Amino acid sequence: MLDEVIKGGTVIDGTGSAGRIADVGIRDGRIVAIGDIDEPATVTTDASGRIVMPGVIDAHTHYDAQLLWDPGASPSANHGVTTVIGGNCGFTLAPLRPTAAEADYLQNMMSRVEGMPLPALQQIDWNWETFEQYLARFEGRISVNAGFLVGHCAVRRYVMGPDSVGNEATPEQIDAMVAEVRKAIEVGALGFSFTRSGSHSDGDGQPVPSRWATEEELMALCVETGQHEGTTLEGIVPGCLDRFADDEIELLAQLSAAAKRVMNWNVLTIDSREPDRVARQLSAGDRAAEIGGRVVALTMPVLVPMNMNFMTFCGIWLIPGWQEALSVSVEERLALLQDPEARARLLAASHSEEAGIYRRLADWEDYVVGDTFSPENAGCSNRTVSAIAAERGTEPFDTLLDIVVADGLRTILWPAPKDKDPASWAMRAEAWNDPRAMIGGSDAGAHLDRMCGATYPTRFLGDMIRGRKLVPVERAVQLITQVPALLFGLVDRGTLEVGKFADIAVIDPETVGSENAHMVADLPGGCERLTAGSFGVERVLVNGTVVIEHGDATGNVPGTLLKSGVDTYTVLP
Repeated sequence: MLDEVIKGGTVIDGTGSAGRIADVGIRDGRIVAIGDIDEPATVTTDASGRIVMPGVIDAHTHYDAQLLWDPGASPSANHGVTTVIGGNCGFTLAPLRPTAAEADYLQNMMSRVEGMPLPALQQIDWNWETFEQYLARFEGRISVNAGFLVGHCAVRRYVMGPDSVGNEATPEQIDAMVAEVRKAIEVGALGFSFTRSGSHSDGDGQPVPSRWATEEELMALCVETGQHEGTTLEGIVPGCLDRFADDEIELLAQLSAAAKRVMNWNVLTIDSREPDRVARQLSAGDRAAEIGGRVVALTMPVLVPMNMNFMTFCGIWLIPGWQEALSVSVEERLALLQDPEARARLLAASHSEEAGIYRRLADWEDYVVGDTFSPENAGCSNRTVSAIAAERGTEPFDTLLDIVVADGLRTILWPAPKDKDPASWAMRAEAWNDPRAMIGGSDAGAHLDRMCGATYPTRFLGDMIRGRKLVPVERAVQLITQVPALLFGLVDRGTLEVGKFADIAVIDPETVGSENAHMVADLPGGCERLTAGSFGVERVLVNGTVVIEHGDATGNVPGTLLKSGVDTYTVLP
C-alpha cells in the first residue's frame, strides 16, 4: 500500500531529461516507484496536465529567525521550495553568550543588516547558548528541510565579546573560534560563512565582527571547516556588490583551495550596460580552479523589486555619501533634502564610479511612487517620477525629493532599474548555464519590509514556460533543484528518482507564477513584511507529506533539520 500516488503528470525529474507522462508512488517519505503504477494508495492525486517536479532548493536564505515563529517558511514553501539553506553572510543566532546584552547585540545587528524587525526578534525566547541548542529548536518543528551554516559574526562575538568590534583576534582567540566552529559542525552546521562587505554594519553603525578579522583568522576557520564531512563555505567581500579587486579574487580562491571545499558568494547582478563586469566576477571561479578550489557565484533568475524609503534603512542609504546624510534626525534630514547644494551632492554621488552597483538605484526618473501620505502628493501613487516631473515642470531628482519631503520621508518608492532589456536577459541565460554560477540569492527571511525574493521559483518557471523561454523547462527545473543539491552535497534530494526523498511540487504550467508583493502585518509584535502568494502551485510535499495544498499551508511539519555528514556528503572542488 502506497501512502500517495501522483497519477498521470508530466514528470520532469530534475536531471535535465525530457519530461514524460508517469505516475509517482510514495511510501514512508520516499519515492518507491515511477512509471505506470497500479498499487493502491491511501491518497491518489490526479496530476493530468500538470508538471511533477522536485521541490526547489533555495541556496541563500536568512530563515534563521523566521523559522522560530513560522515553521512553514512562508512564502517560500508556497512557491515550491522544499529545502532552504540559512546561516549565510556570516550571520547566525548562535553561539550566543546567555546574557541580555549579548542577545540585544545580535538582535540589533540582525535588524540592521538583514532587515528583520527588531520587535519581532525581541519576541523570540533567546534561551540557547550553543549551536546545538539553537538547532534543537527546529527538530520536528519545521515544514521544510533546513540546513544552517555557522556564521563568523556570532562565533567572533561569542569568543571576543565587545572586543570583536574594532580589534584583531589574538592567536588564542583564533584557536577558540576554531573550536567553536568545530563544535557547531560536529552537531550539524553545514559549514562556515563570513562577511567583509562594507554594507554590513551592526546596530551601533560599526562594522560587524566578521569585518575585523585578518585573512589568517579567516583561513584558520575555513581550513577547520574542510576537516569535516559534507561541509561548504560561503563568503561575502566588498566586490560582490560590484567588481572584485584582485586581492578579493585571490582571497576567495585561496580559502576554497585550502579548505578543499566549494565557496559560494552572493550576488551576481547582470546588466548589459556593464558587459565586462560578469566576466570579471566569474573570473574568481577561474582563479580558484587554477589552485584546486571552486568559487561559485549566486545569481537571481528574476528581477526582484525593492521597496525604498528615506525614513528607514534600505539600499539607497548604501550609496557612498548618502548614509552620512540620512543617518541624522528626521528634522535634519528634511532640511538637508530641501537644500539645493545638498541635493546636487547626493545626485552626483548616486551616479559616481564609487557608487558601484548602487548606481542601479540611481535611475531616479524611472522610480514608481507607491504609498504617499500628504495632500500635496495626491494622485502620485502608481506613477513614475518622470511623469510627475513632466507634469510639474521640475527635474526628476528634485521631483522625487519634493514628494519625499512633503510626506515627511514616509513615501514608499519602487526603483525600476534599466537592466530588463533583451541583452541583459541573454546575458543572464548565459550565466545560468555557466558552471561558475548558480541560481540563488533570494535572501528569503531577510529585508522583510524591503523585498520579497522568495517568489523566484514560480516567477522563473512561468517565464521559462510562457514568457521569455530562455531555457527549456527541463533545464529550468534542473537549475533550481539538482544543481543546488549537487553544490551542497544533499543526500537523496534534488531529483525525482526511486529511493530518493519525496520532496515534490505539482504545478500547473498554464498558470504558475506569483502574486505581486504586498505588505501584511503577520510578524510577532505586529510587525509588517512583504509577501506574495503563488499561482499554479497545487501540491508541495516534503519527505512525502503535504505542506502546501492549492497554494495554502497545511500546517504539517515533516521537514528534516539537515546536518553535515549525515544529510550531506563532501563535494570536492
